[in-house]
Amino acid sequence: MDIEIRDIRGDDRETLLELSLRAWEPVHASLREALGAVLYDRMIPDWRVSQRTAVADAIDDGETLVRVALREGEIAGFYAVRIRSEEDMGEVTLLAVDPDHQRAGVGVALTGHAVDWIRDQGMGVAMIETGGDEGHAPARRAYEKAGLAPLPIVRYFQAL
Repeated sequence: MDIEIRDIRGDDRETLLELSLRAWEPVHASLREALGAVLYDRMIPDWRVSQRTAVADAIDDGETLVRVALREGEIAGFYAVRIRSEEDMGEVTLLAVDPDHQRAGVGVALTGHAVDWIRDQGMGVAMIETGGDEGHAPARRAYEKAGLAPLPIVRYFQAL
């Protein structure tokens, strides 16, 4: 597994924005199926816009650390992490792996790197949240391989 993780650079921005759309497309298809079209469309009217905004906000936020993974010389994924000192916790707020690099250990490497960084900041807990739907299954596998323990939580929604 030849994966290098480095700080984000200014010219990485558009690559990460586009990568996030490719990575989360199957996730949003799964969410739409799980929630139903009416509810999903009310909750997430345009997932591409909200996804790009979330990634851009993380990149621009001075309190969020963003790092990228390189595999075979290409950007293969990234993570964003924030420290929540008052809770003795670091939270991985975003993690994405380009579909062309999935199942190659990139997600596990990114997760492990983020957890190590959180530990190095003196935090006692690392946290990452993901969905329980089929589209998030690869993320759950990567997080568990990296040593994180799941806490099942169920949220219920209804279109009104």
